Amino acid sequence: MKFITKGLIIREQNIKEKDKLVTILSESHGVIKAFVHGAKDIKSSKSASTGLLAYSRLTLHKRKENYLISDAKAVKIFTGLGNSIENMYLAQYFCELAAVICPKEQEAEEQLRLILNALYLLSENKRSLSLVKPCVEFRLMCLAGYMPDITMCSECGEYEKEAMFFLPKHGRFVCSDCYEKNELSEYKIKLNRSTVTAMRHCCYADADKLFSFSLPEDDLKVLNFCGEEYIKFILERDFKTLRFLKGLI
Repeated sequence: MKFITKGLIIREQNIKEKDKLVTILSESHGVIKAFVHGAKDIKSSKSASTGLLAYSRLTLHKRKENYLISDAKAVKIFTGLGNSIENMYLAQYFCELAAVICPKEQEAEEQLRLILNALYLLSENKRSLSLVKPCVEFRLMCLAGYMPDITMCSECGEYEKEAMFFLPKHGRFVCSDCYEKNELSEYKIKLNRSTVTAMRHCCYADADKLFSFSLPEDDLKVLNFCGEEYIKFILERDFKTLRFLKGLI
């Protein structure tokens, strides 16, 4: 079977002397792995277009359970990411997260568009790392079916309080009154109104408006921490690239 799709290279692994195995977040087939013969040859037209973080138009052949890339033409190479080691690690964290959470052998157009938009904003310095990161984390979780319950307090239904608690183990909001009244002991993160609004925006905003908000840096740190903790509890794993990133920022 032969087909053409667009995809982002989210992982690469050397195979033999000149070949490699790449993991692709593709528009039509989600996360798939494919062999690329001769890709390590600098004269090969497939060298740059199948490199890590290359967004390319790919011609693939499926033989039994294996995919082979016969042709690749780069659509976008995010060269600006190389200007910041922090942004580069963040981009690789998105790739590592996508490999785990995005659908396999199924359409993933929305997930691909989300990560491409994030990489563009980072590579062009149009948005800060601390704003882009929680947007991608929360939206990817939502697209994977892990939408947190943050429309209101899960105990009393209160929409807005001066202080709300986010409970990352179960992905829900509880107002400060209910937390104390019901003598809850679940691990919590305290949020002010601005951070509550920002988290809701990350989950519910239209895709074209996702990255269009502002928040004080201290509140962005809390929002980032919420995204990390939610992923850690729900997926029950951590990410090597995130550990490296946190060692830099």
